Amino acid sequence: MLTTREPLPGLEVVARPHLKLAGLRVDPVSHGPQLGTRVMAMTLRSVQSGDELPLAIPAGHWSGPIWTADDRAFALVRASEAGAELWLADPATAPPKRIEGVKINNVLRAGVQWLPDQQRLLLPLVTGRAAPVRPLVPTGPQVQVAVKGEKAPVRTFQDLLQDPHDEELLVHYASSQLAIFDTATGQAVKLGTPGMFDRVDASPDGAMLLTERVVRPFSYVLPLGSFARVVEVLGLDGKLLREVAKLPLRDAVPIGGVPTGPRGIDWIPVLSHTLSWSEALDGGDPNTKVPHRDLVVRLAEPTGVPEPWFKTEHRIAGGQYGGDGTFVMVTEMDRKTRRQRIWQYDAKDAARPGVQLYERSTQDAYGDPGRAITERTVAGQSLLRMRGASLFLAGDGASPQGNRPFVDAWDVATGKKERLFHAEPGRHEVFVGFLDAAGQRLLVRSESPTDSPALVVIDRSTNQRTTMLTFPDATAAATRGITKRLLRYTREDGVPLSGTLYLPPSYQEGQQLPCLVWAYPLEYSQASDAGQVRAAPHRYLRIGGSSHLSLLLAGYAVFDDAAMPIVGPQLSANDTFVLQIQQNARAAVAALTKEGCIDCKRLGVSGHSYGAFMTANLLAHTDLFACGIARSGAYNRTLTPFGFQSEERTYWEVPHIYQAMSPFAHADKINEPLLLIHGADDNNPGTFPIQSQRLFVALKGHGANARLCMLPNESHGYQARENVLHCLAEMCAWLDAHCKASGD
Repeated sequence: MLTTREPLPGLEVVARPHLKLAGLRVDPVSHGPQLGTRVMAMTLRSVQSGDELPLAIPAGHWSGPIWTADDRAFALVRASEAGAELWLADPATAPPKRIEGVKINNVLRAGVQWLPDQQRLLLPLVTGRAAPVRPLVPTGPQVQVAVKGEKAPVRTFQDLLQDPHDEELLVHYASSQLAIFDTATGQAVKLGTPGMFDRVDASPDGAMLLTERVVRPFSYVLPLGSFARVVEVLGLDGKLLREVAKLPLRDAVPIGGVPTGPRGIDWIPVLSHTLSWSEALDGGDPNTKVPHRDLVVRLAEPTGVPEPWFKTEHRIAGGQYGGDGTFVMVTEMDRKTRRQRIWQYDAKDAARPGVQLYERSTQDAYGDPGRAITERTVAGQSLLRMRGASLFLAGDGASPQGNRPFVDAWDVATGKKERLFHAEPGRHEVFVGFLDAAGQRLLVRSESPTDSPALVVIDRSTNQRTTMLTFPDATAAATRGITKRLLRYTREDGVPLSGTLYLPPSYQEGQQLPCLVWAYPLEYSQASDAGQVRAAPHRYLRIGGSSHLSLLLAGYAVFDDAAMPIVGPQLSANDTFVLQIQQNARAAVAALTKEGCIDCKRLGVSGHSYGAFMTANLLAHTDLFACGIARSGAYNRTLTPFGFQSEERTYWEVPHIYQAMSPFAHADKINEPLLLIHGADDNNPGTFPIQSQRLFVALKGHGANARLCMLPNESHGYQARENVLHCLAEMCAWLDAHCKASGD
């Protein structure tokens, strides 16, 4: 399926009225999430012949295709003024048709899905009830209670419930009626009674449903993901077979911890209807010292008794099942050291002990073996692709020269690997999928700095490469002259760093250009990981949205992804945050000076979110930059007192760190021009719009050169055409005023 979308929605779409309920943004008309970009066209393309078949659908807010496992048919959901409609193309080559009388509830995660027989669809339908009307007079005050001795630390969330009417609105819009729609008869059969179904999954044999319902009590300080839930197994007639768990409101989970009781409840996909889940053995607290943090449990039958399967020393981070029906690959993670272990278990023989396959640092890009490749079964299950004892891995191939993606066949028993594919030198080629069962034909997305992306078929038996489809770039004429260089350099304490320097199409050899440094701080446990190159120097440059790279077209150089590592133990790395960003910035400026094509007296620094926080700190604590541009940041850490990013200590434990890291506390030291841009409707945890508003007032109160731009109706990222273009205009004008020499 080839989907063409409008690049940016109009402001009238972003400004469309919506409800903010428990961290959700709900479009009350379409009974789904807040609307975004429209789909302009969809086209089916045959992988074998290349023939294309445009779909006869109008432009609108469409979901992606929901395919059957055998590609026989697909469903679509369209958000319309009459609600969310179900459309069906069965067979896939037939024009999609709207299913009369069916209205989908798309508010929660229990979306449209095919049952394992691939002939019937499981649907969450709207209940058809009228929405509650807000009373003209409040029924009473909002009351919250804290009980002495019961600790309930929470991060800083937005779009939360505000009053009893919000609770009623949440129940109304989040409640759905489950139904099974038979594509052969066109009939929908309702199952049980309506509920706030946040998740519904059919068992592998198609005989049962695993449901997760949100229930009261609700919270005014936590989003819906932390609300109480009931997990149940239902028959396809809607009758209750077993209540698996009652999960309470997650208002007392330790920072960095997990809730107690069952979590991650799911079907084992290679067995008929066996459930598994994890339970914390440390009370969910990562600071508790115990020999094992998690226990994994199995339940073979709804009427059976849960039985222990295995324990993990560190927190379990997921599991994947092999296509051979027995292989299970389990990952456990140590948050403090950022190391992971990969284990092998047997899905059919629960008594068989696990075998550790390997252990590694998750931050070691050079040693990353890649992600395990999956494939779909005839029943729609996603399982690890296995041929004999071999798994298949696709990785980025990070190296000191930049990324060079690969595909490996990994014999798990011997540990040996065979490289099936390696991106050609000078090109960036990412694995898309296998085109045959034997794995001889691979589909990759191939591009280079001068060639726009294309889908290429590689035949391993003949080494022949055939271009299947190219994606032309309508802006190529404007961007063709842009060049880029991978810069590697070292900061003063020996930590190796890197970044990508882009030069504009107008660049002439010998020029010294004004430059924007764009960065985002990342935490690392050890310097060797922090210094690894993670860039992709051979990718084709396609500029879109509010990208800072648009400034290349205004004649500026851009030093992109300038490494900004914060190195140290997770618990205390932020103790030296300000010092380390100073070191990183000094090293970047020295590297740019050495290149000879950058005028380092005309440098701007910029970033988004945590990068904006970094930008304000650099202006407060260095004199390296002529100006700064900070987009959608948080500048006063006392407004995020229970932690932020990877910081798990609270404000009351380390008030001096929160104070030292807050550029708001050092606003009197910001003596370079600072442009603050923020979405006026930002819903990202911690980055309240007031963060930018109060920093601006502080700067103005100290006579600083500052400008505040609040983009109407925008969230943390910017979507609306008008706002995106205005954001870029503000950035360009700011650099023009403070980084261009007179007469440029």
